[in-house]
Amino acid sequence: MYYKVKVKDFIRLPPDQFGKDIDEALVGEVKKKYDGYISKELGLVIDVEQVHDITEGIIIPGDGACYYETTFDLITFIPELQEVVYGTIKDIADFGAFISLGPMDGMIHISQAMNDFVSFSKDKTLAGKETKRTLHVNDLCKARIIAVSYKDVTNPKLGLTMRQAGLGKEDWIVADLEKK
Repeated sequence: MYYKVKVKDFIRLPPDQFGKDIDEALVGEVKKKYDGYISKELGLVIDVEQVHDITEGIIIPGDGACYYETTFDLITFIPELQEVVYGTIKDIADFGAFISLGPMDGMIHISQAMNDFVSFSKDKTLAGKETKRTLHVNDLCKARIIAVSYKDVTNPKLGLTMRQAGLGKEDWIVADLEKK
């Protein structure tokens, strides 16, 4: 889910930025610090939208830079359990498929790809034994987030499923609706 989050932080403005307009210089420093930032609380920071309040700067002896308490808005992506997401199959391996959700990638284990016995072929395809459904690279799919791990904060892991009704490759969903 995408969120707009208001954050208050001390932003370090190095001496080489002192001659510039303070608002522009601080926006640049906030972007440097927060673009691509990942944490369990904020999720993945997509962009710094706007800087609101800037207090008077404080110079810390021995540093030479000025620190400003600043309030700003961030656009973030925080994956939530049970959230339904759309994505494109990026790669397929013998253990499952990797799906691009936009700002992050997730993994669909082979056992979660469909309600069928699934086999992997060398041409990077997952195929259902009874349903004859296939999953290829670049297929557009709808999946549900069933696991979120921030064990490695620089590379969060998302576990997804497509086994529930209304999930899977677009053609599968349409075919299931037509049967009913």
